[in-house]
Amino acid sequence: MVKKLIYTLIAVLVFSCGTSKKIDTEPLRDSKMKAKQILKIHQNQKADFSTLQARLKLELTEGNKSQTHTLTLRMECGKTIWVNAFLNMVRLKITPEKVQMYNKLDRTFFDGDYEIINDFLGIELNFSNLENALLGDALFNPKTNALKREPNQTSYVLAPKNVNELLQVLYYINPGSFKLEGQSVYQPLENRSLDVNYQSFQAIDAQLFPKSITIKVLENQKETSLKLNLKSVILNQPLRFPFKMPSGYKPIDL
Repeated sequence: MVKKLIYTLIAVLVFSCGTSKKIDTEPLRDSKMKAKQILKIHQNQKADFSTLQARLKLELTEGNKSQTHTLTLRMECGKTIWVNAFLNMVRLKITPEKVQMYNKLDRTFFDGDYEIINDFLGIELNFSNLENALLGDALFNPKTNALKREPNQTSYVLAPKNVNELLQVLYYINPGSFKLEGQSVYQPLENRSLDVNYQSFQAIDAQLFPKSITIKVLENQKETSLKLNLKSVILNQPLRFPFKMPSGYKPIDL
């Protein structure tokens, strides 16, 4: 149960944001547009803000079991991602250097590198990767000349030019907003895949943020699904990220 709780919090940090009115776009796909152009426009849509605070409702499903939680998320771009849950009983803090967490419910803690995140998602990520996914941007921040366009009737689909037998990535970009509709990571040797679908975006201070997101991790035909919905958000306000590692707790067994 503790490990599932940790994974739930980790997944919240990796994929969410948004508030205010919904943006509806009418896709106008240009059959002649090159991958380099598509990616450049997509990258120019990246949100620009200093801090973010939001309330998130999430539903984690594994097999026939599911659980729902509402959490508080705070973020300072490039520096900190912070989550508070269950009346201050569980707290998580991520910086470019480390991942920290404590759970007052069972007196456990984690203080280390990104192993706990990589264990859940099955791929190696850093702080920049997490921010990109959190904001609905391309996970691995590819260079403009590194991708090619794949045939598709509704979306702009981009894939790496150089095939990697260990890791295969696809980006699905909306032709109207140039934000992501989804991104997929597949590891053939491990028979493992990660799919992130951005069902809707919202405008906040004239910028687009994800609103409704579904994450699916499939490994050896075992699927874990996470649905996220934003409750509220505040941008560019002074925020605190309180975190004090308690003493006398035992390390979390991964």
